[in-house]
Amino acid sequence: MVDGQPDVETDEELEELLGFLRDARGFDFTGYKRSSLGRRIRKRMTDTQITSYTDYRDRLETNAEEFNALFNTILINVTSFFRDPEAWTFLQREVMPELIARSGSEGEIRVWCAGCSSGEEAYSLAIMFAETLGLDETLERVKIYGTDVDDEALRDARSGLYPARSLEPLSSELRDKYFEQNGARFGFRSDLRRRVIFGRHDITRDAPISRLDLLICRNTLMYFNVEAQTQIIDRFHFALREGGCLFLGKAEMLLNDAERFEVMSMRQRVFRRRPGEATPPYQPAPVKIRAGTGGELTSVARHRQLRDLILDATPSAALAVDSEGMVVLVTRHARVQFGLTATDIGRPFQDLEISYRPVELRSLVEQATHERRSVRINGVERRVADDVQYFDILVQPVTGSDGVPVATHITFTDVTVATQLKSEVKRVREDLETAYEELQSTNEELETTNEELQSSIEELETTNEELQSTNEELETTNEELQSGNEELETMNEEMRVRTEELDEARTFLEAVLTSVAAGIVVLDQGLKVKSWNRGAVDMWGLRPDEVLDQPFHGLDFGLPTAKLRETIERCVDTGRRGEPLPVQAVNRLGRSMICTVHCSPFDGHNGGVVLLMEVGRTNGSG
Repeated sequence: MVDGQPDVETDEELEELLGFLRDARGFDFTGYKRSSLGRRIRKRMTDTQITSYTDYRDRLETNAEEFNALFNTILINVTSFFRDPEAWTFLQREVMPELIARSGSEGEIRVWCAGCSSGEEAYSLAIMFAETLGLDETLERVKIYGTDVDDEALRDARSGLYPARSLEPLSSELRDKYFEQNGARFGFRSDLRRRVIFGRHDITRDAPISRLDLLICRNTLMYFNVEAQTQIIDRFHFALREGGCLFLGKAEMLLNDAERFEVMSMRQRVFRRRPGEATPPYQPAPVKIRAGTGGELTSVARHRQLRDLILDATPSAALAVDSEGMVVLVTRHARVQFGLTATDIGRPFQDLEISYRPVELRSLVEQATHERRSVRINGVERRVADDVQYFDILVQPVTGSDGVPVATHITFTDVTVATQLKSEVKRVREDLETAYEELQSTNEELETTNEELQSSIEELETTNEELQSTNEELETTNEELQSGNEELETMNEEMRVRTEELDEARTFLEAVLTSVAAGIVVLDQGLKVKSWNRGAVDMWGLRPDEVLDQPFHGLDFGLPTAKLRETIERCVDTGRRGEPLPVQAVNRLGRSMICTVHCSPFDGHNGGVVLLMEVGRTNGSG
């Protein structure tokens, strides 16, 4: 933001990034809503610690793997089996009987699941048809197409393999009937799987699948802007048969298509295509070229004469200038209109009055030649004595076979009469407008009432659109939150498993240390106590909480630690196990004994040592 103005450059950079994604990878996101699309792209930029769209485009150009990460962030693949159960119940109870009856007893039933993501909805359709028609009839009559732009999601859909968590919405009966366990995952039954065809398809660009009885596109339209949604609905209308049904997501509606779709259930977002032929795509008629009937002109002179006659017969004044700026052609009308003669052919164009009056033509000739395109200027005024003429001037570059401009053709179309007629029409129009204003004043009261009614309708439509837009934004946010929640659940499960493993290892180690009768003491590199087992407690009478993190040589108990200092330091320095060292000591009961100390390096604690203390013999009370 600069002085309260929006950051236009950032918007332009976003559009350039979207154009790059379309040209580089064929993903056209230009029809997506900029609010949600920008939010998803900035999320990925934050993950990669990039702040500008330009720098992020550079990242995409140098790192092909980043495309996959970005597409996975933009294309939120949140779906499940029989998502929104109430809507699927309505589909099975109300729509399916009508659909089956309309197709007849043997007719093919064609279904399209657009934006199928990882395939759960497409397989839900297969299960629903198998439960309604029976498995055998479904295998013979039903064909389901699942499409998406996300290649990675389509690979998951084609595999038909899902973790147990994905099958939780299914009853145990349906799960056992339509899925078989395959390792840690469950695979959709193979015979019914062959009736589901998956493929890449962009609903904003690619031709739709046709002759459909049912089209499902749920929670996909809400990511597109109004213009893109309109184009997609046009394709969907073309794809459906008369009476075919369109099943949308709970955040999507058809507000302005009452003429083409009737509502079966607004709550469940199910619509039926009304009767009427779809408008076929425009196909230009082929151009037919007929062979001429005249004889060939073999004489070069006759060719030239015929060309000159044809040029002089053209109704407009024209002249031509070659690449050197020399006049090479002047038609009869140009000679008469502008006082030119045949002797002007071969002269420099800049020497002629027509090159700069009534308008500067030399710069227009240079512009047309340089840009290799026609330049038109309309309504040029030319005064001759007391007369005023008006011309439309067209400057056209003439290119050779190699595409290089070789000449410039200038045409003057006399529009004086047309201009005068326009002036006369303008006066008549002004008179009519005056009469119209008088008539208009008679109808003002009726018009005012009509405008007030129209204003009320528009306000209601605007409020409805705003509510719909807010609902779509909330649904988008909900999808994102659900996606993030699933990621957090996965991470939480991994952390729980690791914690259990660590707890088990710690419990095991404590049990081992506790079961050893000898005293075991672990010191870190600074010779502070890090572990003090039960054998050490029984031997010296000190509890772990009294010694942990205390300097070993500073402890006051029956073992003279000073005699061990040299052995311990040598073990730390060399990293090798020392010889057993017998030391005269006093145990916790006050009895003298010989304590044999084994000193070993503790490789797992950055240079610490492990002391193993065993009782040799006792000499009674001290």
